[in-house]
Amino acid sequence: QVARKPASTATIVVVASPLRFGTELSPQHLREVPWPEGAIPKGAFASVKEILDGTKRAALVAMEENEPVLKAKITGPGQRASLAAVIDPGMKALTVRVNDVNGVAGFVLPGERVDILLTRNQDKDASWADVLLQNVKVLAADQSADERSDKPSVVKTVTLEVSTAQAQRLTLASTVGALSL
Repeated sequence: QVARKPASTATIVVVASPLRFGTELSPQHLREVPWPEGAIPKGAFASVKEILDGTKRAALVAMEENEPVLKAKITGPGQRASLAAVIDPGMKALTVRVNDVNGVAGFVLPGERVDILLTRNQDKDASWADVLLQNVKVLAADQSADERSDKPSVVKTVTLEVSTAQAQRLTLASTVGALSL
């Protein structure tokens, strides 16, 4: 038998207990663990002190126990957790009123993807529905942006991640009919 040499390790910071979007980081949320040197994720922190350097930081995404804390998953020093920090480059956040009876508005949670329908009623005999946009990411339902929330609730507005052209279509569509998810 050939004896294997143990892999060399370095220290990285992982989550000690589950975190939600917006949770302010504190020492009890974090811990240092050994990690194989050749497999350290990009943006990892080497020490808790490096993260908690006297300024406030918050989680930008939900994280589970033992998940590495990466620069992209937390705010910069002194920043607040906000939707602006989680929007993909080149995209916009747009909040629209949705029909909470038709469609699935009550069951849509942040992080999910939806199709958006436009229903127009011209008169009693002429009405139709069109698929306006497909596969659009939900950033927030009403005012909650917690992607790990698992409790459906009736919502009247959703904040969506859209391109400029999609934002224009949605804004115009909301003036001519009702939007459903």
